Amino acid sequence: MASLQALRGTRDILPSESQIWQLLEQTARQILSQAAVQEIRTPIFEQTSLFERGIGEATDVVGKEMYSFRDRGDRSLTLRPEGTAGTVRAYIEHGLASQGGVQRLWYCGPMFRYERPQAGRQRQFHQLGLELLGTADARADAEAIALATQILQALGLKNLRLDLNSVGDASDRAAYRQALVDYLTPYAADLDPDSRDRLERNPLRILDSKDERTQAIVAEAPSLHDYLSERSRQLFEQVQQLLTNLGIDYRLEPKLVRGLDYYTHTAFEIISSDLGAQATVCGGGRYDGLVSQLGGPETPAVGWAMGLERLVLLLQQRQAVPAATLDFYLVSRGAIAEAQALVLAQKLRLSGFAVELDLSSSAFGKQFKRADRSGAIACLVLGDAEAEQGQVNLKWLQTGEQQTLDQNELLHNPDRWRSQLQAARAVSSVEVAPL
Repeated sequence: MASLQALRGTRDILPSESQIWQLLEQTARQILSQAAVQEIRTPIFEQTSLFERGIGEATDVVGKEMYSFRDRGDRSLTLRPEGTAGTVRAYIEHGLASQGGVQRLWYCGPMFRYERPQAGRQRQFHQLGLELLGTADARADAEAIALATQILQALGLKNLRLDLNSVGDASDRAAYRQALVDYLTPYAADLDPDSRDRLERNPLRILDSKDERTQAIVAEAPSLHDYLSERSRQLFEQVQQLLTNLGIDYRLEPKLVRGLDYYTHTAFEIISSDLGAQATVCGGGRYDGLVSQLGGPETPAVGWAMGLERLVLLLQQRQAVPAATLDFYLVSRGAIAEAQALVLAQKLRLSGFAVELDLSSSAFGKQFKRADRSGAIACLVLGDAEAEQGQVNLKWLQTGEQQTLDQNELLHNPDRWRSQLQAARAVSSVEVAPL
């Protein structure tokens, strides 16, 4: 019988790596909470029509990459390929617009696209996203970018670049689309196959082609900026000035259009020079027409999404493994001691300590080796003799210093031991070379 393995384009996140994922999620949660952004959780699958109407049938995502299927009720359903459409559907369905003001929402979870798997790009991948719904103010664009920048900086990431563009409104793009088609049509035979296919379906995406020959042709194409209305120009200038006020550097990239049809006005990407071909770690922009397009009220909005797999790759390159937070590793040997160790471990946890209980019943020597590898600050040792006397041995793993305590002394003075653990952890962080 063939061995069962994870499907191509999916992968297991093992405990050694999940610490990095938790660091990402906790960092984002803290920063977004400070900005009064609230979490929303939407279903993993939706009606296929939501993505066809929201993302656009001419996009690669809808045309080539969605995981769609019919359920037992013969309904066409799709595993979500991105998070914005589902968030907007929830915004409309639950009448969030009627609450007034700006809905400040964030989400985090798995997305699904049928693509060629490679480093930082899987068929099941994860995104962290922000959506600010209900404001056309340029400050929302700048705040969204500032929050993304703050998260990345808090993670200690370097070598990042913000690319910025305006794709105008629907009428701006319609005029530019025609000009671009007129320019590219004589070169149709020289374009790469994907770009030839996009020439009629989604010509703006040709600007994003990575094919060198196509890039050379596009280099002389008309500029979208020449087709922006006065209002679009003013909004884009306001966003640039606000970013300057915030001290956020950016590069104007007139060929940046993003891959989804719902974008209007501001479009941006944050690029890492440490990731090779899959360099975008965050992308987003304004989407003022999407809510009404999906049946809701006219609602301006702006947002972004970060690819967590790519952020994990960057943190792994930096060896940014979170510091261990385990306080005690509890080893025991003997029937009386092992039963008592379980009670002691749980009482310590209820007092706020992080405790790992060795459940192996193996020799003390083997348990001590696991204690040394655990990252705990101290090891608690309990044999039948100590258990019968209500005692426990404590060993500070960094120094090797040992002492025998009454268990009540350990349990009834949590603040004392918490301060000692904190001091020992501080010494450990200084003496152990940083990763």
